[in-house]
Amino acid sequence: MKKVLLVAALSLGTMTAFAQEEETAVQEVATEVMEAQDAFAEIAIEELPEAITAALEAAHPGATISKAYVNEAAQYKLEVAKEDGESVELYADAEGNWIEM
Repeated sequence: MKKVLLVAALSLGTMTAFAQEEETAVQEVATEVMEAQDAFAEIAIEELPEAITAALEAAHPGATISKAYVNEAAQYKLEVAKEDGESVELYADAEGNWIEM
């Protein structure tokens, strides 16, 4: 009977150790994804594709771009000041399509 309890305790302890390792791996992957999304480099506003500036004017008339960033996937992050004074971050691809992030 003691052997059965010992085996059960060891089995349970082993399962919890594996469960903890898996949770850590998931957290590391999530952190890497967040870092990849934040890998934007600042560019001059003049370097933005015309499609993006046209899309901004169509979607947010009168809005001005205060800062622009680009990542390796040619996705652009824009810091925009709207006419009403509200500041927003918008994301677009090189063709001027808006991206939800």
